[in-house]
Amino acid sequence: MYRARETKRDLLREEIVNLLRSYSVRAQHVGQAFAQRNGLHHTDLQALIAVMHGEGRGDPLTPGRLGEELGLSSGATTAAIDRLERAGHLRRSRESSDRRVVHLRYGEPGMALARTFFGPLGQRTDQVMKDFTDDELATVQRFLAGMDDALRAHHDDVRG
Repeated sequence: MYRARETKRDLLREEIVNLLRSYSVRAQHVGQAFAQRNGLHHTDLQALIAVMHGEGRGDPLTPGRLGEELGLSSGATTAAIDRLERAGHLRRSRESSDRRVVHLRYGEPGMALARTFFGPLGQRTDQVMKDFTDDELATVQRFLAGMDDALRAHHDDVRG
């Protein structure tokens, strides 16, 4: 144990960390189930998630940025993109005035598979969130954003 559990706050912090750990493991298991059902490699699943997040932020990834995010060589990144494109999970798009720039977009067939698989999970999370006020959700969002930043910084340090 890295920290003494002497106060109510210590115990609460420990329980939060345990819940985050449990959530992370369960989320990985759900992602692995999706990957297995759809014949995806672990790397392919991570690539799809990264592409989806990029689109969600309004900042679609290029193949180079995808490789950086996943820590892959350009050859391994291209192989993953090719597999995902062949399966209809993503598509390459030239949207810039510079036609050399390629952006990666979630493909509609892949999106349909994801909606079918993850739709029930979305309904379950909606049920949980409806019991929280907007202010409470804002606090949870701020907390999770801080935890995500801490994890990202640690990953950057240990990635080397």
